[in-house]
Amino acid sequence: MAHHKSSLKRIRQTKKLRLYNRLKRKTYKSVIRDVRETKTYEEALVKLQTAYSVLDRVAAKGILHKNNAANRKARLSAYVHSLKVA
Repeated sequence: MAHHKSSLKRIRQTKKLRLYNRLKRKTYKSVIRDVRETKTYEEALVKLQTAYSVLDRVAAKGILHKNNAANRKARLSAYVHSLKVA
């Protein structure tokens, strides 16, 4: 167990951050799943905007790398536009 005040504070902060990051990770994964599960173009387009917003916020906080978020957005966009063609 840590003995220094700063170490104890760091442990408390890390615990809070870990919970926050897990929540945000679960959120963006569920949003992506929502977009993937839609079958109509119009419904998917609405959910895609939500996914863009969530992925941008997660990337801004550093939970996802900005390029990783961009790749996920591009793949989701390709999926949604494939619904329009089909």
